[in-house]
Amino acid sequence: MTTWFVTGASRGLGARIVEAALDAGDSVVATARDPEDLSSEALRASAKLLVLPLDVTSDIHARQAVADAVARFGRIDVLVNNAGRGLIGAVEETTDGAARAVFDVNVFGTLTVLRAALPTMRAQRSGRIINLSSVGGFVGTPGWGVYNSTKFAVEGLSEALAREVRPLGIHVTLVEPGYFRTDFLDSSSLHTEETVIQDYAETAGATRERAGQVNHAQPGDPVKAATAIVALSRSESPPLRIQLGSDSFGAIATKLEHVAAEQATWRALSLSTDHS
Repeated sequence: MTTWFVTGASRGLGARIVEAALDAGDSVVATARDPEDLSSEALRASAKLLVLPLDVTSDIHARQAVADAVARFGRIDVLVNNAGRGLIGAVEETTDGAARAVFDVNVFGTLTVLRAALPTMRAQRSGRIINLSSVGGFVGTPGWGVYNSTKFAVEGLSEALAREVRPLGIHVTLVEPGYFRTDFLDSSSLHTEETVIQDYAETAGATRERAGQVNHAQPGDPVKAATAIVALSRSESPPLRIQLGSDSFGAIATKLEHVAAEQATWRALSLSTDHS
């Protein structure tokens, strides 16, 4: 029996992952800051679903949730760090408080849950960690700068973590979704900075306008994304990174081409700094 532990499971992609894992016959620990928001009544009646409160910024909450999960199901096979917040605003427009708030959830929240769950996975000598990144964790975009920086941080820690835990039988995968038709662009998940600097109207300002225009009209299907994530959990050799959505796949491919071309252009200067 496979047991999932999913954060940020009350809505959006997290809720779809819970449903897909249950449909696949797995057991699921679904967590959210407010557990009353979690899942439908039909799902909550399932004997394979445990709903728990979890503030991912609280070490005490995270360790208690993991202990409750293990007490109920005996193990944690798949950890999905999905809880997160968005932030739109030019880098200069973003207040210190807003930046710290999004780092607290996206970065430190992920670290808190990892520290709570890893002792169980290490004892099992098995497990899958799926950290939700974003196309914005690989490609920086005007208006998303601080949000990008949180997901870049998740990418770096996950890449290192993957090498640390692989000898212990644990796999780590970064999922990099593009725009999916969830409530991520709603005010419940996305903070928009009130400060507007007119010099950034054509860059960060354009991003701010586009977010409102595409909300609930995004190209990605969250049900299909959840199905793909369940398929990943079954893979014997899962990737370190996988893009979900043609927009993410295309944007990351374009960046990789740009980086390769830039390296080629500046190769001589780069290599000139070694000791002779």
